[in-house]
Amino acid sequence: MKPWLATLLLGCAAVAHAQEHTAQQTKVDIERHRAMAAAHEAAAKCLESGKGEETCRKELQAACKNLAIGKYCGMKHAH
Repeated sequence: MKPWLATLLLGCAAVAHAQEHTAQQTKVDIERHRAMAAAHEAAAKCLESGKGEETCRKELQAACKNLAIGKYCGMKHAH
């Protein structure tokens, strides 16, 4: 194996290890994912009710404030 490749692989392994979560961090992540899922389920029900995309997007953004990255609650799709 080339020395630079071995160094790269060791560096990647060190970064991966450093990013492991504690039990408490994992618990917080689980709660956050459940909250995002609930917000997305509410958005789907909002759209089903016929309220309109703009209204439902605003409700989703409000439900996800300080919960996920970006204005689409951690998820953006094709339109």
